Amino acid sequence: MLILAFETSAKAASVALMDENKLLGESYQNTGLTHSQTLMVMAEDVLKQCGKTAADVTAVAVAGGPGSFTGVRIGVAAAKGFAWGAEIPCYGVSTLEAMAQSLGIYSGYICPVMDARRGQVYNALFYVDDGKIERRSEDRAISLAELGEELEHLDGPIFLVGDGSNLTYNTLGGKIEELILPPEHRMHQRAVGVAILARGQAEAGLAPSGGELTPNYLRLSQAEREKLEKASRK
Repeated sequence: MLILAFETSAKAASVALMDENKLLGESYQNTGLTHSQTLMVMAEDVLKQCGKTAADVTAVAVAGGPGSFTGVRIGVAAAKGFAWGAEIPCYGVSTLEAMAQSLGIYSGYICPVMDARRGQVYNALFYVDDGKIERRSEDRAISLAELGEELEHLDGPIFLVGDGSNLTYNTLGGKIEELILPPEHRMHQRAVGVAILARGQAEAGLAPSGGELTPNYLRLSQAEREKLEKASRK
């Protein structure tokens, strides 16, 4: 199975190409350009550099949220369009779980955090034992105060990952000594984690179509919240 994976849930964008258990190539860009400008160009470059064409791809995968509303929409739309045109399976995975996969630690807790604004982060907790990842919480939007109360009770190193890592470390690091801030090149979302999770779904016998893929935003967009607030005042 040749999987083309997209990650556009935050400011950085990445594309990965995985053949069974082997990562053939990956492109990562954090330049501030919009994902609509860069994503498909990156995909074309990765395929070309790996000696593959779009016709060789047998499945596509994408980080389906949570994350930036615009970023997630762009990635999901690209994955759905690619899958529809090629008539291949389209896998949507949790952005947070893909981040945990990408970090690559063998022991300890992984705490993905993305800045969700309004005093919250998008978060989930995972525990890694000998390289095997176990989910300890569902994907959620949570305040840093609430997250800190949970993390205080954990025993062992807690590795932060995601664009909210610095915010979380600066806020909670003085209270929770076990927090570990990874180096920059290990901190952000990468498409290889998306590809790994998609491969696991395929091995479990799943083969969803692009039509089944829907983003998981966890919260309403700002425009939707403002609309509800206006309606409630009438």
